[in-house]
Amino acid sequence: MEAAQMRAHNGAREADVAPAPAPTERSWWTPADPAGLGLAGFALTTFILGMVNANAISGKDVFVVLSVAGAYGGLAQLLAGMWAFAERNTFAAIAFSSYGAFWISFVLLIQFFLPETVKASGMLPANHALALYLFCWGFFTLYMWFASFRVSVAVNLVFLTLWIAYVLLGVGLLGSGHSTITHWGGYVTIACAVIAWYTAAALAINGTLKRTIVPVIPLSR
Repeated sequence: MEAAQMRAHNGAREADVAPAPAPTERSWWTPADPAGLGLAGFALTTFILGMVNANAISGKDVFVVLSVAGAYGGLAQLLAGMWAFAERNTFAAIAFSSYGAFWISFVLLIQFFLPETVKASGMLPANHALALYLFCWGFFTLYMWFASFRVSVAVNLVFLTLWIAYVLLGVGLLGSGHSTITHWGGYVTIACAVIAWYTAAALAINGTLKRTIVPVIPLSR
């Protein structure tokens, strides 16, 4: 009787001091890498807007930008950001969610709010408000560029050219406007879009073929 009680007592003590088994993490869905989608949506929309700012196509064609910005640059990129959160990819989640929201806000700004500002205060205050909008996004892009030094050379160049484009386009709206600076901002925007397209293609091709065909030159982590 005493031996049985001793064994029960020892068993209880072992249960008290033994570490509990780690809870099994249940994962009902693992998303694919959303970076290719996010970059492709960003690249296409940015390319068309760059063509407008570079005066390669008429500014009246901005509605083409708005349609693509709402669906592909906006919604698709925002969804890519949400899937990046599920992947626990902090950089991609912040970047795609933010730039997806940027394109959605751009559609609202150009279609609804900026025309009302022009009616209420005139073109000059409206241009300065738009310049402030671009400068703020430029600041966001600047610190994301610093963070991209831990991603890849291709992604780093996307953020570098995007930051320069935001600055040039913002400066081009100051005062009475500077069309030459705006055009240069458009050229840099086109370059940014081409690099983003290249990076998106690399992710799609390399990820599908399971080997590096299109290099992006990863940076140290």
